[in-house]
Amino acid sequence: MRDGFISVAAGTPKIRVADCRYNAEQIFTLMREADKQGVKVLCLPELCLTGYTCGDLFLQDTLLQGAEEGLQTILEATRNLDIVTALGLPVWDKWDNKLYNCAAVIQKGEILGLIPKIYLPNYGEFYEQRWFASGNGVEHGIELCGHHVDLCTNQTFACDTMPNLVIGVEICEDLWAPAPPSVELARKGATVILNLSASNELVGKADYRRSLVTGQSARLMCGYVYADAGEGESTTDVVFAGHNLIAENGTLLAERRFATGLTVSEIDVDRLVHDRRRTNTFTMGKEPPEIWRASFSLPVSETRLTRYVSPSPFVPEDAAGRAERCEEILRIASLGLKKRLEHTGAKTAVVGLSGGLDSTLALLITALAMGMLDRPATDIIAVTMPCFGTTARTKSNAELLAERMGATLRVIDISQAVRRHFADIGQSMENHDVTFENGQARERTQVLMDIANQTGGIVIGTGDLSELALGWCTYNGDHMSNYAVNCSIPKTLVRHLVAYLARDNAEKDAALTGVLEDILDTPVSPELLPAVQGEISQRTEDLVGPYELHDFFLYYMLRWGFSPRKIYRLAVYALGKTYSRDVILKWLKVFYRRFFSQQFKRSCVPDGPKVGSAALSPRGDWRMPSDASAALWMAELETLE
Repeated sequence: MRDGFISVAAGTPKIRVADCRYNAEQIFTLMREADKQGVKVLCLPELCLTGYTCGDLFLQDTLLQGAEEGLQTILEATRNLDIVTALGLPVWDKWDNKLYNCAAVIQKGEILGLIPKIYLPNYGEFYEQRWFASGNGVEHGIELCGHHVDLCTNQTFACDTMPNLVIGVEICEDLWAPAPPSVELARKGATVILNLSASNELVGKADYRRSLVTGQSARLMCGYVYADAGEGESTTDVVFAGHNLIAENGTLLAERRFATGLTVSEIDVDRLVHDRRRTNTFTMGKEPPEIWRASFSLPVSETRLTRYVSPSPFVPEDAAGRAERCEEILRIASLGLKKRLEHTGAKTAVVGLSGGLDSTLALLITALAMGMLDRPATDIIAVTMPCFGTTARTKSNAELLAERMGATLRVIDISQAVRRHFADIGQSMENHDVTFENGQARERTQVLMDIANQTGGIVIGTGDLSELALGWCTYNGDHMSNYAVNCSIPKTLVRHLVAYLARDNAEKDAALTGVLEDILDTPVSPELLPAVQGEISQRTEDLVGPYELHDFFLYYMLRWGFSPRKIYRLAVYALGKTYSRDVILKWLKVFYRRFFSQQFKRSCVPDGPKVGSAALSPRGDWRMPSDASAALWMAELETLE
C-alpha cells in the first residue's frame, strides 16, 4: 500500500450452476488464496454465487435462499480477512418485491454495500429482463444475512488508511452502455472500478472486451478490474472463458483467459490521482449525482510489486512498437521544422555537426523537413568546428555524414579564435575549467548564428530533453538556436531514432549506415577537453551519470510527479540488476540537484516540437521558478541512505 500501490485481483472460481453451497466454498477458498498472495481488493464474476446461467431458476425461492445462505457462509469463513471482495448474487428486495442482479462488497465478515446492475441485456442469449429489475434510481436499505445494507448504484467505498483508494462497482453490461455508471463514480472520486461480469466467448469478442476495459480505464484515469464468469457455467448455448483483465489508465497490466483462479497485479492509485489533478477537464460538466460513500480500513504495508516496470520508459521494448514510435517522432519533429522553415522563409538550415548522436539526429530531421518541402539537401549547411577536444573519429564522421546526406559542408577550425578570446580575457590554456569549456561552446554558437545571417537561414538546435533536464548545456552556447528539433526527445530515445534510420537506410546507402553505426558506437561527449592520444577524454556519463538512469528518473518525476522515494523504489525494481542501490541513489541525488539548479536555462529555451507527454518547454509543459528550492526533495533523498 505504500507509495500508492494496491494489490488487486480478478478471480474466476470454478462453480456448479445453482449449487450455492459448493460455489460458496469455491469463493471463500479463492478469497483465502488471494489473501495469501497479498491481494487487498478482489473482484469476482457476476452472479458467481449461483451461476449466471440459472435461467428461470432465479425465480425459485430455494435458489434465492440458497444464495443468501451461501453469502452468510462466506462472511463467516472470511471474518478474519482484510481483503475487500466484490462478488455477484441475486438479491430479492422484499421492500419493493423486485429481484436485482447485485454485487455485494464485503470485508471482515461484513457487507459494506450492495450495488444493483442498471443495464440489463435482453437480446441474443441474454434474457436478464425476464428475471431482474434495473437498479437505476434505487437508493434504500434492505436486510440481508442479518445486516442492514445500503442497496444503491451510486455508492463508493473509501479506504481510511489509503485515502487515494476509492472503489466503485459496475456490473457487466453497465460498461457496454452509452453512459456507464463508472463515469459518475470516477467523477466522485473512485480510483478503482470493479466490474463483475459474465461475458460469453465468441470469435473476436476478446479483442473488443480488452479494448473496452483499457479504453474505459484511460477515459476515467482509473484502475479497472474486470472479472469474468468461466468454467462451470452452463454451456447449453454459449461458453464462458473467464477472460479476466486488469488495466490502469489505458495500460493493460494483467490478463488471463480460458482458466479459473486469480489474475493479480498492482494498481498505482497515487499515479491516477496525480493525472486527475493535472487534468482539470476531468471534473468539468454537469454535477454528478450524490454518491453514498462507505468506508473501510486496510493495514498499512508495503505492496510486493509484480507488475512490469520498463527500465526504459521512453522507449517501446518490442521491435514493431519501437519502429512505429520512431517513425511517428521523426514525422512530428520534421513537420514542426517544415512549418518553421516555411514561415520564416529561411533560405538555409544551419546545423552544427559534431559527429555525435544529437547533432546527427538534428541533421537527419532537417533532411526530412527539406524533403517535405521538395527542397535540395544542399540548402542544409552542415558546419563542423573542430577544436581542442575534437578527435579524428568524430571529425571524420561529421564530414562523411554531411557528404552522404548531400548537405553543404563547411569545416571551420575554431581553435585560433578561441585562443584569441582566451588571451583577451586572460584565460590560461592550462586551466581546463568551465570557462575553458564554455568558451568553445559559445564560439561554436556564434559561428552558426553568423553563418545563418550570411545565408538567410536559421540555426537548428541539437540539444535533447535529457540534457535540458540536467542543464548539461552551455548557457547561450549550445543552449541557444532558432528552432530546437530534439528538445523533447530524451537521450535514450535519440539513440534508437538514429539506429532506426541506420537500419532503414541499410539497403539504400550502405555507406551512410556505416557512418551512423560508428556514431552510435562513439562515447557521448561534448569534446571540450583536449583529447588524450587521439581518443575522447571527456565522457558525459562519467560526469553526470548514466542517461539510462536519468531518463528513468525524469519520466517518473516529470510525467507522474512521483516522490524521490517512490522513484528510487521503482528504479531499484526495474534497474537493480544493472546498477546497485548505492549507484542509483547517488545519481538520483545528482538528478534532483541539477534539475533544480539548472531551471534558469529551461526558462528561456528556443521553440521546438513536442513529441511526447513529457517535455520541458517553459511555455506549456513545465513552469517552475528558476530560484525554486530543492530542500524538500533532497531531505527525502537523505532518508534513503
